[in-house]
Amino acid sequence: MLDESLLDAPDDLARADRRGLLRGAADAGARVRTAARHAAEAGLADLRPDGRPRAVLIAGPGTAATGVADLLGALAGASAPVIRLHPTGVAHAAGALRWTLPGWAGPVDLLLIATTDGTEPGLAVLAEQAYRRGSTVVAVAPERSPLSEAVDGAHGLLVPMAKAPYQEYDESAAAGPGALWALLTPLLVLLDRVGLITAAPHTLQLVADRLDRTAERCGPAIVTYSNPAKTLASELADSLPLIWSEGAAAGPAGRRFAATLAELAGRPALAADLPEALPAHGVLLAGDFAAGADPDDFFRDRVEEPQALRARIVLLRDRPAGGLTAAPAARELALSHDTAISELEPEEGTELEQLAELLAVTDFATAYLALASGGHS
Repeated sequence: MLDESLLDAPDDLARADRRGLLRGAADAGARVRTAARHAAEAGLADLRPDGRPRAVLIAGPGTAATGVADLLGALAGASAPVIRLHPTGVAHAAGALRWTLPGWAGPVDLLLIATTDGTEPGLAVLAEQAYRRGSTVVAVAPERSPLSEAVDGAHGLLVPMAKAPYQEYDESAAAGPGALWALLTPLLVLLDRVGLITAAPHTLQLVADRLDRTAERCGPAIVTYSNPAKTLASELADSLPLIWSEGAAAGPAGRRFAATLAELAGRPALAADLPEALPAHGVLLAGDFAAGADPDDFFRDRVEEPQALRARIVLLRDRPAGGLTAAPAARELALSHDTAISELEPEEGTELEQLAELLAVTDFATAYLALASGGHS
């Protein structure tokens, strides 16, 4: 059950937020600025590449690295394939994870390593393997970590991971809001320099400003009825979110939202892109999770029973080019099954600005769900 009274009690939220989820979301804009400065100091902004890489390989553990790979792949589009190297191992522990470079990887490919930990021996081995193959290696990792020492210098280029201002909380779990931007921002600078995406310094400043403005709208002091993140959290109480995305940037934002709802808030959620979400999730709207679904015995006493999950559609959209959209079909399907729908659409701006707004609102919503549900703070 969601304690909605907690949503409008900023002091109580702050006390409950032992993992620093709200602070991490609020500091995202500052994290982008710090990470961009670290990238410049590491020399990324001054790179003069000979040409584009054949492929971009990304390795790293956890939700943040997964999100970075997904986001960069969407932003790069057809410029070059962006491939995440999935780890293997007997456990999800730094010492147990292993990564393998594809057999075809060589001097014309770029390996990116993104980690909030930096103690993974498997990543150091991967960097050594890529170095021996002639691949360029760039890593974003905590400063003075074992990985940073293994990569920095002859084997590759290291960008120290940006910490949040006055960071006092443990953000080693890579699903935290700030971790994504700390890892993503330097890689945006790099891929801008090699010509795969557009992320000039001015654009990153606009992204940081958009994150700051969104944090002002979604912060703990803003009451629920005028706070889009608190409103979304309240709407998702006792529901199974079906996160339907439309647009290149919205797809990765929706998948990250589903991942963080599970990892940080303990909430199941399903994500899919429109228009394929309509057949993929349509049966859920007519089955046990339908809004009107009810067990056979209508008259039995339900006072002691937990609230049944009901599907609720969350429609995430960046602004589609050419006016082609499946949103009307999505609304019609929801209406035909009496299923509630929540919609998020960012304000006008660059693709990165719109992406930043979607990520910020959903990160705040995840934090409020985690805190107001209890047991996951």
